Amino acid sequence: MQVSEIPPLRRSIDEAAASGFRGFALSYLRDFNMAAFWAGIAGFIWYAFGTVPLHLAVSGQLGLTAAQSSSWMCIVWLSGAIASIGLSLRYRQPLPITWTIPGLVYLGTLAGNYSVAEMVGANLVAGVLIVVLGLMGVGARIIAWLPLPIVMGMFAGSILSYATRMVSATVSDIAIAGLTVAAFMIARAISSPKIPPLGLAMIAGAIAAYFTGALALAPVQWDLPVLHVPAIAFSVPAIVAISLPMLILTIGIGNVQGIGFLMAQGYRVPVDVATVVVGLGSVVNALFGGHPAIVARTGIAIFAAPDAGPRSGRYWGNLVAASLTILLAVLAVPVMSLISVLPRSYVLALAGLAILSALQDAFEKAFGGTLRFAALTAFCVAATPFSIAGITSASWAVVAGVAAALVVERSELLACWRGAGRAA
Repeated sequence: MQVSEIPPLRRSIDEAAASGFRGFALSYLRDFNMAAFWAGIAGFIWYAFGTVPLHLAVSGQLGLTAAQSSSWMCIVWLSGAIASIGLSLRYRQPLPITWTIPGLVYLGTLAGNYSVAEMVGANLVAGVLIVVLGLMGVGARIIAWLPLPIVMGMFAGSILSYATRMVSATVSDIAIAGLTVAAFMIARAISSPKIPPLGLAMIAGAIAAYFTGALALAPVQWDLPVLHVPAIAFSVPAIVAISLPMLILTIGIGNVQGIGFLMAQGYRVPVDVATVVVGLGSVVNALFGGHPAIVARTGIAIFAAPDAGPRSGRYWGNLVAASLTILLAVLAVPVMSLISVLPRSYVLALAGLAILSALQDAFEKAFGGTLRFAALTAFCVAATPFSIAGITSASWAVVAGVAAALVVERSELLACWRGAGRAA
């Protein structure tokens, strides 16, 4: 059939569909802004240079082969990136999905106590449990019943170390970290949307690192990772010791801290959907030797902060970072060989600057209204690094904050819970 022979009704439907798709695509492009773009670059740099070395260290602790390590790294970044892009495009919110850092550290402490196959089985069980809890709506109920000041106090305490490490890096390396921080402050003082503070800081710090000779040269291995399906074994001791802590770390830290901050920014977060996606990602990760996924609290602190541009377009930061992490997953082997190129002081300074506005916002929301003592208690506990029964201080901070509220600010806590009950 020639174009002229297409029935008018069908032609109008096709034209409307094409026009609708163009309008749909253009609506995403209209949301794009350079502040979100630079936030995405900052988040990716933190992902690559702030977390990958830890991943490599734990792989060594567990005695994994190079093939197992590259498969592990590839699957956790690939699954997280795909989930992040899907959630951001569907809901237009900066919902980054990565992997649990506390969970990774915890796995490293269990080296020699359980076989790799038992750890894989326990991680698989944890993923299935997360999916079930998400389908049951437990994630949303946890968020509804946790007072925002306590959550934000905990969030501020948990990310405070990024700021203190930035200060330490600046003091010890004025030439690189100091210049990075100075450039950020200058851009903040200029206060122009054309000069994103993080972007200027990254450029200035990179130039300083180059001219001071701090950029190390390392041999590059150009091999592609191969996904490896490991042996899987299930044992009750491993499930108790690994699955339950992983479940608490994922729901307690990812949902409560990350999603709590996102909600504080005014987003209507699909908590249960995000929880199910995290669970499915955890299952996929485990099948290829990886550990559970999580809603990235650091990613949200970078992408959802006021410095990431207008709220309606901040999801672009997550899209940029997630797209780059796909490249990171595919090039897992060469990336491992390049990980020592950037000076550590530069990475620490950049990470601290990236979360400054999120830290300020968390302080304002934690201590600007009711339950201030409970928020302070949660902040102090979360800011203190410790672990009890494999559960880090961030999760214990919620318990301590609620307990403090029950003792000192009972009426305010009960009023908050009554409001949550009416909302439910």
